[in-house]
Amino acid sequence: MWTLFEPVHAVTYFHPRARAAYEAVGLRGYWRGYFAGRAAPLGPVDAAPVVAVFFTFAPSMVSRALPAVWQLATPQEALRARLTGAVQALAELLYELPERHLAEAAELLEAAAGSLDTAGRMLGAANAALPGGEYPLARLWQAATTLREARGDGHIAALVAAGLDPVEALAWRVAVDQPPQNLLGRGWSEEQWQAARGRLAARGWLDADGQPTAVGRAGFQAIEEATDQAAARPWLALGPDRTARLRELLDPLARSCYRILPDNNPIGLPAPQP
Repeated sequence: MWTLFEPVHAVTYFHPRARAAYEAVGLRGYWRGYFAGRAAPLGPVDAAPVVAVFFTFAPSMVSRALPAVWQLATPQEALRARLTGAVQALAELLYELPERHLAEAAELLEAAAGSLDTAGRMLGAANAALPGGEYPLARLWQAATTLREARGDGHIAALVAAGLDPVEALAWRVAVDQPPQNLLGRGWSEEQWQAARGRLAARGWLDADGQPTAVGRAGFQAIEEATDQAAARPWLALGPDRTARLRELLDPLARSCYRILPDNNPIGLPAPQP
């Protein structure tokens, strides 16, 4: 299900209309819009909570954006901009789909998001507390975002439980399946990257050539399974029939939205299957 609702959420990072909406409220430059838009549900926070809940960004990088961005746009303005930009992006991408298709998808996705247990899930809880919007595209995007952020909270919990720190998690993904340029721009120094690779080698996840080992692959698979298990409640609550119907409805949306993502996207989102 993640592969179907994540592309809907991800238009906020990659579509020109989403970036233009941030710029219109004074958030010029990609990272200002990113940090303000994604952190806005938490209120006018300082850097420390965002370092914790975003997980993979160096504290120094977050501190360059927060709390200074709130002088450019308030959290309320950032929230309006991110929803406006996302809806405009979706309208451009999904214009061929009938309104009834979008409305039914929004209704089912909202039902899934409404069954979340947000305890211990800060970004999921903060997004779940936001109004869904009046029209189907707004409702659809907000529900996808709530589910996405709640799943991310669970993934971070799994990483922490497995003893992986942020740089180690990034270094592992670079070793496995991500081009370095996708993840290197998160504020960590080369010394920190090298130290993280050394720690992964010491725990047996990377070999002497920096390649993933069977131990590492098994360890990360356990993290992925824990993430999926923690994210299962909405689909169990929705039930197999309504979940299957939602899969059917989301498939053309995911395919249309995925087209704007860059190759080897930094989210690690696989292409929709034929």
